[in-house]
Amino acid sequence: MSTLDDRLARALLNASATVATAESCTAGMVASRLADRPGSSAYLVGGFVTYANEAKTSQVGVSADLLARVGAVSEEVARAMAAGARARLDTTYGVSTTGVAGPGGGTPEKPVGLVHIAVASASTTWHRRLELPGDRDAVRRGATEQALELLLEAVTAGTA
Repeated sequence: MSTLDDRLARALLNASATVATAESCTAGMVASRLADRPGSSAYLVGGFVTYANEAKTSQVGVSADLLARVGAVSEEVARAMAAGARARLDTTYGVSTTGVAGPGGGTPEKPVGLVHIAVASASTTWHRRLELPGDRDAVRRGATEQALELLLEAVTAGTA
């Protein structure tokens, strides 16, 4: 049985698709997993670690007004990050993660473990809201896994 990473690499290669990442809470873990496979340069173009709001704005074009209105940990910002990464690096897909990894930083409205992931293509954006259990490492690993799963779903849906 092949792993998620193997299935995703095969799907990206078969679709001749390319990917850019914009990561906040995972800080490059999604790009790292994509790059772990030999031949990944055929589909991984690059990525952005946009931990600070200023980086989200300057690196992937998330509106400062949007960040002020809904906060970094939101569906809207995840969608904007994915679309911005895709546009900035001219790829088939952009994938993003933004969340509260903990142990601090959570609020009743946005608790530790809340993560939003998104995958953007030219025609569609997929989003998933997660509430992940565990410590900081578990939240980050879970968010990375789910981002790769969502990307695989997008690629296999064939709507680039």
